[in-house]
Amino acid sequence: MARNREGLVLLVDVGPAMHSVLPDVEKTCSLLMQKKLIHNRFDEVGIVLFGTQETENELARDIGGYENVVVFRNIKVVDELVVDSVKRLPRGPVAGDFLDALIVGMDMLIKMYGAGQRGKKRLCLITNAASPTKDPFEGTKDEQVSTIAVKMAAEGIKMESIVMRANASGDVDEKIIEENDHLLSLFSSNAIAKTVYVDSPLSLLGSLKTRRVAPVTLFRGDLEINPTMKIKVWVYKKVAEERLPTLKMYSDKAPPSDKFAKHEVTIDYDYKVTEETSEVIAPEERIKGFRYGPHVIPISPDEMETLKFKTEKGMKLLGFTDASNILRHYYMKDVNIVVPDPSKEKSVIAVSAFAREMKQANKVAIVRCVWRNGQGNVVVGVLTPNVSERDDTPDSFYFNVLPFAEDIREFPFPSFSRFPASWKPDEQQQAVADNLVKMLDLAPSLKEEVLKPELTPNPVLQRFYEYLELKSRSTDAALPPMDEAFKRIMEQDPELSSTNKSIADAFRGSFEVKENPKLRKASKRMLRDKPAGSDDEDNHMITYNATENNVDTVGDANPVQDFEAIISRRDGNDWIDRAISEMKKRIVKLVEDSTTDEGDKVLECLLALRKGCVLEQEPKQFNEFLNHLHELCQERKLSHILEDFTSKKITMIPKSEAADSDVADEKADDLTVKQEPKLES
Repeated sequence: MARNREGLVLLVDVGPAMHSVLPDVEKTCSLLMQKKLIHNRFDEVGIVLFGTQETENELARDIGGYENVVVFRNIKVVDELVVDSVKRLPRGPVAGDFLDALIVGMDMLIKMYGAGQRGKKRLCLITNAASPTKDPFEGTKDEQVSTIAVKMAAEGIKMESIVMRANASGDVDEKIIEENDHLLSLFSSNAIAKTVYVDSPLSLLGSLKTRRVAPVTLFRGDLEINPTMKIKVWVYKKVAEERLPTLKMYSDKAPPSDKFAKHEVTIDYDYKVTEETSEVIAPEERIKGFRYGPHVIPISPDEMETLKFKTEKGMKLLGFTDASNILRHYYMKDVNIVVPDPSKEKSVIAVSAFAREMKQANKVAIVRCVWRNGQGNVVVGVLTPNVSERDDTPDSFYFNVLPFAEDIREFPFPSFSRFPASWKPDEQQQAVADNLVKMLDLAPSLKEEVLKPELTPNPVLQRFYEYLELKSRSTDAALPPMDEAFKRIMEQDPELSSTNKSIADAFRGSFEVKENPKLRKASKRMLRDKPAGSDDEDNHMITYNATENNVDTVGDANPVQDFEAIISRRDGNDWIDRAISEMKKRIVKLVEDSTTDEGDKVLECLLALRKGCVLEQEPKQFNEFLNHLHELCQERKLSHILEDFTSKKITMIPKSEAADSDVADEKADDLTVKQEPKLES
């Protein structure tokens, strides 16, 4: 077996107690085979069933025993037939012994690959562990399991056990379950084995790791504590995003008779001086150019090499800080794990000493990392101690990349404390809001966590593999309906919704919901109909359009919409002041060029400015501007605008609307409009 291939034997319990969950087991095994066909099509798979009426295995024929165990498929390269076979597993009539099945599967792997073969050998046991196991001919069951585990470790065989504990049919003996759980735990102590307990079809789908990713070190070198103290470490990826498989273009231009055609699509580029000429420029005659204003500056490869930032491989400790200073949302990219060089005993001791002391002192380490020589970028990250609870697993560190200053984005928001009391929630509203947030917790105290990440499959990937398998059989295959198990991930859980309905109803009943009209085509009519001093709360709200947030000036065509777009931007600290300043300039320009027809536009802009200043708690800017605008209209004798101020009740922003205002409510309309005497004709 090649080094990067895997030999897998599935051990599936098909006894009566498993009949109710076998459809979900079939689905899980089918998805496993589908992924192997895509990602690891040279892997070899065997299937052993136990709990069957028949007995068909090599050990039973040679030495006897091992009854009700059937080799359903010998170890062979994965193909389309195995996908079909695992979808139709037989139902057995007797309780199966998972220890017998383990020995049969282990014997198959040893005879197939031998102890000297390099590669990956794995056993996967799927059962509810509710059936009794036979007593051995000699010794105890614990001794038998320990002997099996030691043999597995010697042969380099890994084992994972998936134990179903829900929807099991038949009577269940708690003593038998307790004994079987104890036996499975012995495998973890004496071999490379783990046991996962699942209680739903969804967690079953996520429990079986369908993709095998070989660990590859990102870095092997020194963790430099100081110039005279260095620790040999290795760095691996701890987690990585699983993406859709790479899809390549397929060419059907090759003749059907060509059996060796690769059907690949290749793209070649030709470089010419002009489009009219047919002369192609050779690679050695090309040079990169970079635009600088209207010019293109050529830079040769030698100059590019000289300009590159030269780095040296290594990890250097910069210092320590309290763990509370590094918040979770600072982490960038994937998590890595830093382990001591397994061949250096002193490195293992040194890493353990640092990790345990950091854990006890609640400290983390800040390090500068360059994974390879000549790497173009340097990362600064945090080492978090990971103290192992097992004697055979060394202590290590988790490594997370931290952001540089230019990676941080500031999003300033106005403080709730600056809002008037009428805008703030009371104690009862705060309580129902707290209950609503607690209801959304997927890991409530004293309850089982819902949708555990390690047991929840990616529904997009699973759906893709399922449909790809159907399309491989028929190009006209229709998209199948969504599986009920995946609906629990992608849709709201009806059971959870009904349980928490009272909390949602209490939240809904504690807040009055009003329609927030879009300030689009109806904005002019809405602003004309609502006086500035009205009690309608909609008068104090602005609807921002996020798609217009690239606007940075208040234009003449749509000044209100431009103002709303600018003031809603949160990618800097000065957008609010800029929006208010821009709108002031636009209003003054409209007043200076004012005609009778422009009066309505001035009012619309002024009302929008007032609402924006209330929302962003900038009352002083509006009040000062309103006084200035009032004086300007008097100087220019714009009586029609002054009369509109009175009719529309445009007032200064009082304390009741903005806490920072220095204008009392009773003085908000202290803008006396001097009426010009009308000349009699």
